[in-house]
Amino acid sequence: MPTMPKIGLLKGLGLTLKTALTPATTQQYPHVKPDLPPRTRGVIALMEENCTVCFQCARECPDWCIYIDSHKLTVPPKEPGGRTRTRNQLDRFAIDFALCMYCGICVEVCPFDALFWSPEFEYSEYRIADLTHEKERLREWMDTVPPPPPLEVGATSPKEVEDGHKAAAKAVEEAAEAARAAAQAQQPAAPAAEGDQQQAAGAADEIDQATFDRLVAEGKSERVARAKAKAAAAKQRKQSGAQAAEPAQAEAQTAEAAGQAPAATAAPEGEAATFDQATYDRLIAEGKSERVAAAKAKAAAAKQRRQAGRDQEGEG
Repeated sequence: MPTMPKIGLLKGLGLTLKTALTPATTQQYPHVKPDLPPRTRGVIALMEENCTVCFQCARECPDWCIYIDSHKLTVPPKEPGGRTRTRNQLDRFAIDFALCMYCGICVEVCPFDALFWSPEFEYSEYRIADLTHEKERLREWMDTVPPPPPLEVGATSPKEVEDGHKAAAKAVEEAAEAARAAAQAQQPAAPAAEGDQQQAAGAADEIDQATFDRLVAEGKSERVARAKAKAAAAKQRKQSGAQAAEPAQAEAQTAEAAGQAPAATAAPEGEAATFDQATYDRLIAEGKSERVAAAKAKAAAAKQRRQAGRDQEGEG
């Protein structure tokens, strides 16, 4: 009598049938790239600007696959009278990936964040000697390094990161300012917009238009150009006033040099006998006030009367 198949065989056949009917999930590499985890240890990238040639990574590497060469560089003082300094200048930084076991110790011990993990893994070579990559190739892999994970709630960014963000923002602002200045320099001197034309026409009596156009053509902002044009217009008005006052001043100086004096004021009635008109006219011509001139003219007339009385007594 034939034996019945065992239950295990039936389960195996059922699993085979189920798998045969399931669609395939094979990724067609290299046309379809794999979705790698964010902390994949693919290759080590180098940020050359951060490396201080401290040799910490080479000393801690268990495989001795990191090669570093450098030389001493003399740095001049930042301020006059300061001391010159010396620092290490990186000449060579190479990693032999034929020896590397991807332990990540070099990335962890770097004190200045010069080494990073990149998920890039497509760097195979036909020769084992070509797996020793120099700093230029390691620097290219920095473009594939993923950004760091976001900070926890309430955490503050490192000072180096904040300084880097400020420097980058300043560089972008300077580039935008240079682009705006170049665009303004290429534009015609006259304002193109109707509002600018009305504003320029309304301020024509307050600014020097030639100065305004010249500064705008040189790349200055409209605010700076308008301020300097106003100052130039004010300076021109002052010079015009000074030139208009020069003929009158010259005429007064000529009259003074020729001995001419302004028309004298007549002596008050009833005081002709006690008033020396010549003294009065002379003092007025010298710029004295009428009150002072009248007082001195009266004193001169009194002196003349006393002198005349003494002369008559001497004759008698």
